[in-house]
Amino acid sequence: MSAMDISELEISIKASLSPSELADAGALVAEANWNQTAEDWKVFVERGRVYAAHAPDGRMVATTATLPYGDRFAWISMVLVAGAWRRRGLATRLMHRATDDLAAARLVPVLDATPDGRAVYRNLGYQDCWGFHRLKREQKRIAALSSAPAGITVDAIDWTRLYAFDAAAFGADRRGVLSGLRGRLPAAELMAQSEGRIVGFCLGRNGRIASHIGPLVAESDAAACAILAHALKAIEGPVFIDLADAKSAVWLFLEERGFGRVRPFTRMIHGSSKRFDDAARTFAVIGPEFG
Repeated sequence: MSAMDISELEISIKASLSPSELADAGALVAEANWNQTAEDWKVFVERGRVYAAHAPDGRMVATTATLPYGDRFAWISMVLVAGAWRRRGLATRLMHRATDDLAAARLVPVLDATPDGRAVYRNLGYQDCWGFHRLKREQKRIAALSSAPAGITVDAIDWTRLYAFDAAAFGADRRGVLSGLRGRLPAAELMAQSEGRIVGFCLGRNGRIASHIGPLVAESDAAACAILAHALKAIEGPVFIDLADAKSAVWLFLEERGFGRVRPFTRMIHGSSKRFDDAARTFAVIGPEFG
């Protein structure tokens, strides 16, 4: 297939995904060995945009998604191309379209890049901001249990207060995305308080190949570890968490519980290296697809 054929493929913005397109999206995810489910695609369709390219036979063969957060910035993710259509510039074309549309809307594009993607995105004007690693626990490991940090209790979530706490740390109100996580991994829906004040929370979601804990936002290592200790005791099977590289104490805590590193990611911002979120309180992201 020639470059001309690729350039003539129509890029469409999807207001919804048909059952066949959801199946195609699932096939793209499975081919890349990613973790997303149909529920994740639903977030992009309902709250952002899905850009898709279809082959002449109607099959969806490439995607990119954007997800705005307020009026400041937006995520770009789900850059997927079917194997037979790779290395023909299709992903770059989709990225240019998504980046240009966000710029026209006066939203700063942000993304989380794998090592392979990082060089490509740098050529598109994205700059390194900070790094995190995907950690994975294959099986539950019983670790020596320490007493909970003094003054910290882990309770059921007060969602209104959680949204405000999260917005102050993330740099934008993302209650729409967070509300979509409710009920997907109940064991990870935890909020920590000290003397009646929120000091941290985490949420999670089911995935195609593993449960995923995130986001994890906390005011201290102690609060973050207290939350994770409660969550991990109740979650069976494989677990992912995308932990900020700067949080070395929490990395050691997770290593004791059977987590190992899978791959690094670099958060990148178009035209800037200045982060929007609070580095001190950002422990783990929702995932590279959501920020």
